[in-house]
Order: sequence, then structure tokens, then C-alpha cells
Amino acid sequence: MIQIKEIRIPTLPTREPRRLYVYLPQDHDRSDRRYPVLYMFDGHNVFYDSHATYGKCWGMNEYLTRTQLPLIVVAVECNHEGERRMNEYGPWDMDLPHLGHLEGQGRLTMEWMTGPLKETIDRTYRTLPDREHTLIGGSSMGGLMALYGVTAYNEVFSRAAALSPSILPCFGGQGLRALLREVQLLDTTRIYMDVGTEELPQTERRLLADWFGVAAELTRAGAQVAARVVPGAQHNEAAWEKRIPLFMDYLLD
Repeated sequence: MIQIKEIRIPTLPTREPRRLYVYLPQDHDRSDRRYPVLYMFDGHNVFYDSHATYGKCWGMNEYLTRTQLPLIVVAVECNHEGERRMNEYGPWDMDLPHLGHLEGQGRLTMEWMTGPLKETIDRTYRTLPDREHTLIGGSSMGGLMALYGVTAYNEVFSRAAALSPSILPCFGGQGLRALLREVQLLDTTRIYMDVGTEELPQTERRLLADWFGVAAELTRAGAQVAARVVPGAQHNEAAWEKRIPLFMDYLLD
């Protein structure tokens, strides 16, 4: 069962309300069981093709229905106005050749997610609200935010899935690596991260070194990290859908 609500974020206003998606296991309303919670970015791309930006979603509803995984998934729609998604999913300011200077509002996004949103979810649904059972995930800029969330808010999130995270220097990779030099993660922190070989042109494959560097620094900071390069995978929801079983098995093991 998926509930869809229209919400507004006071610190990150939009002209129109954005959607909040909450997937509930089938027995949520028929038992006293409590469930872990996975918070996800780009919520409009998670469950429904008809809502997805490019007409193809992750297929998360089908996966959860098929596997009957005892998990609540909370997915928040991004800001579609101009480049505001980049702002909200940028933990640090960015200077991009095609967009210019963008102010990173990722901290505001995470303060809302770990504060008012989580409080509402824990109050409304039968969650396991402790750190051990609170997860975060996303792809692309949402993947960067998942890494930022599990490191800067490690007292809230114990596990993260970062698919194709935007960790090149222009998107905030330098800020992430600086953060990792300062933090000590709890030893129960578990992170899945991956990247597809077709996401970078042949001339830029050298940039994989940046990606592996972040994985190594996460490990040095204390996390258990599963880092994968996926042969032939592109940067899109169809590719990320195929990796759902991999990161779910790793994070929920």
C-alpha cells in the first residue's frame, strides 16, 4: 500500500506542494509489528512510471510487493522549479560550467528530513525509530545526499544506498571528502555505493579514481562499504531498478 500526500517544506518553499510517498507493508494495519524505515530522494521516480521524470521509475512497489519485505519506504518528491533540485540536493555550493554558481541547501534538506519529517513518520506509522533501523538512499544527486546524510547525520542513519552518486569535485565531492576526514562513523554504519561503466565517456574513465577514493575514505572513517562498478549500466532508473536486490540484501542483512 502506498499513501501519497501533498506537503510543503517551510525552509524549502515551492510554488506548488510536493508529493510525499509512504509505502507500507501489507500487514501494517493488521498487526502490532514495527518496521525499519528507508528514506529516499526523488520520490516521484521511486514507485510510479506515470510520475517519473522520464517515464520510468525504480519499480520499488513491484519489488516490495513481490518480496514482502518488512520495510516502510518514505520517498520525498524533489523541487522541479528551475535548478532548485540541484540546490536542495547540494550539501555544498557548486560552480558548474553549464549552470554557474548554485547555493547548496543540502543541510536544510537534511535538517527537515531528520527533524520534522522523521518525527511525523515515527508518530504516524509503526516504525522502529532508532538509528539501527533508519536507512537513507538515493541516486545521482540523491546518492550524494545519501552519503552526506549517513556521514553528517550518522547519529540518525545507520545505513545508506548511494547509486551512481554525484561525487565528482564540481558536484561536491571535495566537500564530502573533507567531511570524511573530520568524522568518525559508528562501526555499525553500512554503505552500499555503485557506478555504471556507461555513465562516463571513455575519455573520463579516469574519474573512477575519485569514486574509489570516496569509498576508501568512507572505510577509513569507520563504515562497512560495498563498492561496485556495474558493467554496461547507464545513469537512469531502469539501471538502478536492477540493483535494488543488491543493496537491499546488503543493507538489511
